[in-house]
Amino acid sequence: MPASRLLLAFFFLVVLLPACSSPGSDDYTPKPKGYNRIDLPPHRYQQLAAGHPYTFQYSRYAKVLRDSSYLAQPHWINVYYPKLKASVQITYSDLKGNRQLYNKMLEDARKLTSKHEVKATAIDENILKTPNGMRVAMFELQGEVPSQMQFYTTDSTKHFFRGALYFRTATANDSLAPVIDYVKKDIVQLLNTLKYQ
Repeated sequence: MPASRLLLAFFFLVVLLPACSSPGSDDYTPKPKGYNRIDLPPHRYQQLAAGHPYTFQYSRYAKVLRDSSYLAQPHWINVYYPKLKASVQITYSDLKGNRQLYNKMLEDARKLTSKHEVKATAIDENILKTPNGMRVAMFELQGEVPSQMQFYTTDSTKHFFRGALYFRTATANDSLAPVIDYVKKDIVQLLNTLKYQ
């Protein structure tokens, strides 16, 4: 390489390098933290297929899967949202008029919610009255908790229906807020259309 080209290249390095990296510059402004854009479809519902002692409407964008855990009973299901990596786990028990079983189920539902107190910044309890006259205890959990919403409804003699929302992702809950709100609306629809067979 001729000396003049070498000198020219050296000149550009000396002039441009400090312009690219100015460590003492006060003009630097940090960019705000960005979140992934989440496009959520409009709410559309379908009826749960027969075969359970209950029926309800659930999202057309979800699949109903049989609960495969070793504790699962015959009418335990998951309403799974593949694109959102969310699941509403539904458990159902036939109380058969057994008051002790009713008390145990009620205590278990409360214990499963209170397990999240360690990480929850707040747990809001609300009572929802559905168009069918059912009363539903709903728990909305705030903070970095694995379950953001839990609920149960019972007639205290025959039916005990419980559910919990879970996400299969390590994403922080503040980033998931729009998705959590979206699925919560679907859960309210599920509860408002819940009927026993």
